[in-house]
Amino acid sequence: METGTAVKLKDSFHGTAERKAHGRNTGLWALYHKEMRDHIRSRRFLLVLALVAAAGFASLYGAVGAMSSASAPGDFAFLQLFITSGSSIPSFVSFIALLGPFVGLSLGFDAVGGERSGGTLNRLLSQPIYRDSVIIGKFLAGAAVIFAMLAVMIGTVSAIGILAVGVRPSGEEVGRILVFFIFTGVYICFWLGISILFSILCRHSATSALAVIACWMFFTIFLSLLAGMIAAAMYPLEGLAGLFNAADYYNTELYINRLSPYYLYGEAVTTILNPGVRTTGLVTNAQVDGAIAGYLPFGQSLLLVWPQLVGMAALTLAVFALSYVKFMRQEVRSN
Repeated sequence: METGTAVKLKDSFHGTAERKAHGRNTGLWALYHKEMRDHIRSRRFLLVLALVAAAGFASLYGAVGAMSSASAPGDFAFLQLFITSGSSIPSFVSFIALLGPFVGLSLGFDAVGGERSGGTLNRLLSQPIYRDSVIIGKFLAGAAVIFAMLAVMIGTVSAIGILAVGVRPSGEEVGRILVFFIFTGVYICFWLGISILFSILCRHSATSALAVIACWMFFTIFLSLLAGMIAAAMYPLEGLAGLFNAADYYNTELYINRLSPYYLYGEAVTTILNPGVRTTGLVTNAQVDGAIAGYLPFGQSLLLVWPQLVGMAALTLAVFALSYVKFMRQEVRSN
């Protein structure tokens, strides 16, 4: 039987643990709400959001025009709103793949560096708040803003498409759009994590902004060029040897391109939104010969892009984990 002193000590430690857990949650969610308010009221974010929204509605206008000029709506007509290009306007998916990262970059490039330069990071950490709550709260707030923005944009595009074209989505199309929504959110959250990481590594917000833009340009533009150069150097296509090197050349270029989140995203959403896509790799004439043309069911399309989905989620978690470790070990002091 426990003595009175032992019971008091046990109750005291139990109460302390409860207060610590409650304080952790309170500090985290207080910082989360504060960051949410800052993002929503930020003119920089509103400007980038307006740019992405304008590009999205321009692509919708082109898709509706192309679908209206068609003689009859084809199969999965509702999904065509997102993947159809106009005469001179890229598709909605193309715009999101290219401009979506700027939303994540604008939310995080000064997440820590701005606090440090303004001298508010010291005052923030001097409050009764855990240090890891700062980095977690900033990432969660940015992710919440990203998913809310995507939900509004995709919902608006769907509503306008239904009114303009008169085509209602089927259950399978709704499932495909839901996967597209989740994967797009993870894709933009990856760039949010990259921007937060550079904000921790760089002492000034301007340096962080230049670094994240350079990173975006490398993965979006230069990596595809580099992949072609490396594949050509390893497996030349000139002469008689090119007949035997074609498959190795394509596979090498494909594997290098898949190191880019931009390429992974484009490959995955094109497959999930276009049921006519039956493979994401090299297909030989022998494999095509005798195959029956048709559409893949939703489950089969999801199996095709499952590696891309898992890879993008792993990249996002890895970047955030690196940001977390770096922030926890970094000395905090004002300039």
